[in-house]
Amino acid sequence: MESNAVFLTENVDLELYRVKSVPNTIYYIPDFLLADEEAYLLQKVQDAPKPKWTQLTNRRLQNWGGHPHVKGMIAEDLPSWLQVYASKIGKLGLFGDKVPNHVLVNEYVAGQGIMPHVDGPVFFPTITTLNLGSHTVLDFYTTLKDEVSPTAHATSFSDVIEVDQPIPDEQSQPSDRHAFSLLLRPRSLVIIKDDVYTGYLHGIREVRNDTIDGKIANLPQTGAALGEILARETRVSLTIRLAQKTSKFKFNVFRT
Repeated sequence: MESNAVFLTENVDLELYRVKSVPNTIYYIPDFLLADEEAYLLQKVQDAPKPKWTQLTNRRLQNWGGHPHVKGMIAEDLPSWLQVYASKIGKLGLFGDKVPNHVLVNEYVAGQGIMPHVDGPVFFPTITTLNLGSHTVLDFYTTLKDEVSPTAHATSFSDVIEVDQPIPDEQSQPSDRHAFSLLLRPRSLVIIKDDVYTGYLHGIREVRNDTIDGKIANLPQTGAALGEILARETRVSLTIRLAQKTSKFKFNVFRT
């Protein structure tokens, strides 16, 4: 699914990319990036200094833009290779008149995933994610009352990265409450907001292969076929968001 032109974000009609078979609101834009843009971003991720990587049990990640906290984020300038895409996504109008100021880079090798979770209250309630290197399947689950609390606050950087709140009812595991999934192809952009952001858990199963089934809500936009088996490779995701509280003091660290 090659793109013949750079995706233009100004005056774009996002409704053309809405995933219509799910609750409000998900947009899926295939080929948001050109192949050479994807290769460039993957190289920049790999070229990042070793101290930028945080190793978790099921993946590793990089944090850019500052360390978000419920009390506020001391903002750091994004490096130019990320700022250009934060600005580009900002032109979609998803964050009002503001430009995203935080990027979380996650690297998943085949077989790695992330447990179902809801994102914390630190960020503007919209997630935008660029997908690089490999496909994945993002699963969504209905929530229990105790899993989503508007008064819940993250208290540490790891909590801000993802609020992996425990499942309080052992008789109702997330797999029993699977609602729908998205197939995320390389170079695509997925946007999650509104009811889907606030009312659903999302996660990635730890598998090496995905079988495409009728639960894939954006199937017509992906070019995949029912019953097709897709082998995962190493995937890098760039989650580009807006931290709502930032300190007036700002580090000017990156000048490239």
